[in-house]
Amino acid sequence: MKNCFLAMCIFVLTTCTINAQSIVGKWKTIDDSTGKEKSIVEIFEKEGVYFGKVKKLINPSTPNPKCDNCTGDQKGKPIEGMIIIKGLTKKGEEYTGGKITDPQSGKEYKCTITLDGKKLNVRGYVGFSLIGRTQTWLKAE
Repeated sequence: MKNCFLAMCIFVLTTCTINAQSIVGKWKTIDDSTGKEKSIVEIFEKEGVYFGKVKKLINPSTPNPKCDNCTGDQKGKPIEGMIIIKGLTKKGEEYTGGKITDPQSGKEYKCTITLDGKKLNVRGYVGFSLIGRTQTWLKAE
Protein backbone atom coordinates (compact mmCIF):
# COMPACT_ATOMS: atom_id res chain seq x y z
CA MET A 1 0.00 0.00 0.00
CA LYS A 2 2.84 2.39 0.90
CA ASN A 3 4.62 1.67 -2.41
CA CYS A 4 1.44 2.38 -4.39
CA PHE A 5 0.89 5.67 -2.55
CA LEU A 6 4.55 6.70 -3.05
CA ALA A 7 4.43 5.85 -6.75
CA MET A 8 1.24 7.89 -7.14
CA CYS A 9 2.82 10.90 -5.38
CA ILE A 10 5.90 10.75 -7.62
CA PHE A 11 3.69 10.54 -10.72
CA VAL A 12 1.59 13.56 -9.66
CA LEU A 13 4.65 15.67 -8.79
CA THR A 14 6.39 14.78 -12.06
CA THR A 15 3.28 15.57 -14.09
CA CYS A 16 2.80 18.91 -12.32
CA THR A 17 6.45 19.84 -12.87
CA ILE A 18 6.30 19.02 -16.57
CA ASN A 19 3.05 20.91 -17.07
CA ALA A 20 4.30 23.89 -15.05
CA GLN A 21 6.94 24.78 -17.65
CA SER A 22 6.24 28.23 -18.99
CA ILE A 23 7.91 31.10 -20.81
CA VAL A 24 7.29 33.29 -17.75
CA GLY A 25 10.56 34.47 -16.21
CA LYS A 26 13.80 36.21 -17.10
CA TRP A 27 15.62 35.38 -20.34
CA LYS A 28 19.00 36.39 -21.78
CA THR A 29 18.85 37.62 -25.35
CA ILE A 30 21.83 36.87 -27.57
CA ASP A 31 23.16 39.24 -30.27
CA ASP A 32 22.86 37.60 -33.70
CA SER A 33 26.12 39.00 -35.03
CA THR A 34 28.43 38.73 -32.00
CA GLY A 35 26.90 35.79 -30.14
CA LYS A 36 27.19 37.78 -26.88
CA GLU A 37 24.50 38.37 -24.29
CA LYS A 38 22.63 41.56 -25.14
CA SER A 39 19.86 42.01 -22.57
CA ILE A 40 17.60 40.45 -19.97
CA VAL A 41 13.93 40.31 -20.92
CA GLU A 42 11.30 39.40 -18.36
CA ILE A 43 8.26 37.64 -19.76
CA PHE A 44 5.11 37.91 -17.67
CA GLU A 45 1.49 36.85 -17.98
CA LYS A 46 -1.55 39.02 -17.38
CA GLU A 47 -5.02 37.47 -17.71
CA GLY A 48 -3.81 34.76 -20.10
CA VAL A 49 -1.83 37.15 -22.33
CA TYR A 50 1.99 37.24 -22.35
CA PHE A 51 4.27 40.28 -22.52
CA GLY A 52 8.04 40.81 -22.45
CA LYS A 53 9.82 43.76 -20.87
CA VAL A 54 13.50 44.71 -21.21
CA LYS A 55 14.75 44.57 -17.62
CA LYS A 56 18.43 45.22 -18.29
CA LEU A 57 20.76 45.97 -21.19
CA ILE A 58 24.14 44.25 -20.95
CA ASN A 59 27.03 46.52 -21.96
CA PRO A 60 25.04 49.01 -24.08
CA SER A 61 27.07 51.07 -26.58
CA THR A 62 25.73 54.27 -25.00
CA PRO A 63 24.39 54.86 -21.51
CA ASN A 64 20.59 54.64 -21.19
CA PRO A 65 19.89 54.20 -24.95
CA LYS A 66 16.54 55.29 -26.34
CA CYS A 67 14.43 53.70 -29.05
CA ASP A 68 14.95 56.49 -31.58
CA ASN A 69 13.79 54.35 -34.52
CA CYS A 70 10.56 53.27 -32.83
CA THR A 71 7.25 54.77 -33.84
CA GLY A 72 4.22 55.82 -31.85
CA ASP A 73 4.33 56.02 -28.07
CA GLN A 74 7.66 54.13 -27.88
CA LYS A 75 9.60 56.66 -29.97
CA GLY A 76 12.46 58.16 -27.97
CA LYS A 77 11.66 56.10 -24.86
CA PRO A 78 14.42 54.29 -22.91
CA ILE A 79 14.93 50.71 -24.08
CA GLU A 80 15.32 49.51 -20.49
CA GLY A 81 11.79 49.16 -19.17
CA MET A 82 10.26 48.96 -22.67
CA ILE A 83 7.66 46.29 -23.36
CA ILE A 84 8.90 44.66 -26.56
CA ILE A 85 6.61 41.59 -26.63
CA LYS A 86 2.87 42.16 -26.62
CA GLY A 87 -0.24 40.05 -26.89
CA LEU A 88 1.01 36.46 -27.06
CA THR A 89 -1.41 33.68 -26.13
CA LYS A 90 -0.67 30.01 -25.53
CA LYS A 91 -1.91 27.73 -28.29
CA GLY A 92 -0.82 24.15 -27.69
CA GLU A 93 2.96 24.08 -27.30
CA GLU A 94 3.59 27.59 -28.64
CA TYR A 95 2.85 31.15 -27.68
CA THR A 96 1.63 33.11 -30.67
CA GLY A 97 -0.64 35.85 -32.02
CA GLY A 98 1.41 38.72 -30.63
CA LYS A 99 4.02 41.23 -31.75
CA ILE A 100 7.68 41.83 -30.96
CA THR A 101 9.56 45.10 -31.40
CA ASP A 102 13.24 45.24 -32.35
CA PRO A 103 14.45 48.29 -30.36
CA GLN A 104 17.47 48.67 -32.63
CA SER A 105 15.51 49.07 -35.86
CA GLY A 106 12.22 50.16 -34.31
CA LYS A 107 10.40 47.61 -36.47
CA GLU A 108 7.55 45.50 -35.19
CA TYR A 109 7.07 41.88 -36.24
CA LYS A 110 4.57 39.11 -35.65
CA CYS A 111 5.89 36.80 -32.95
CA THR A 112 5.79 33.14 -32.00
CA ILE A 113 7.69 31.63 -29.07
CA THR A 114 8.32 27.98 -28.29
CA LEU A 115 9.90 26.64 -25.13
CA ASP A 116 12.72 24.11 -25.35
CA GLY A 117 13.81 23.34 -21.78
CA LYS A 118 15.91 26.30 -20.64
CA LYS A 119 15.80 27.88 -24.11
CA LEU A 120 13.23 29.97 -25.89
CA ASN A 121 12.96 30.01 -29.64
CA VAL A 122 11.71 33.51 -30.39
CA ARG A 123 10.57 34.00 -33.98
CA GLY A 124 9.84 37.42 -35.47
CA TYR A 125 8.34 37.45 -38.94
CA VAL A 126 6.35 39.41 -41.50
CA GLY A 127 3.52 37.96 -43.53
CA PHE A 128 3.80 34.20 -43.32
CA SER A 129 6.12 32.67 -40.74
CA LEU A 130 8.48 31.56 -43.52
CA ILE A 131 9.82 35.13 -43.87
CA GLY A 132 11.59 36.03 -40.64
CA ARG A 133 14.25 34.93 -38.20
CA THR A 134 14.46 32.97 -34.98
CA GLN A 135 16.63 33.83 -31.99
CA THR A 136 17.41 31.50 -29.12
CA TRP A 137 17.14 33.09 -25.68
CA LEU A 138 18.59 31.41 -22.60
CA LYS A 139 17.02 31.15 -19.15
CA ALA A 140 18.55 33.74 -16.82
CA GLU A 141 19.38 32.22 -13.45
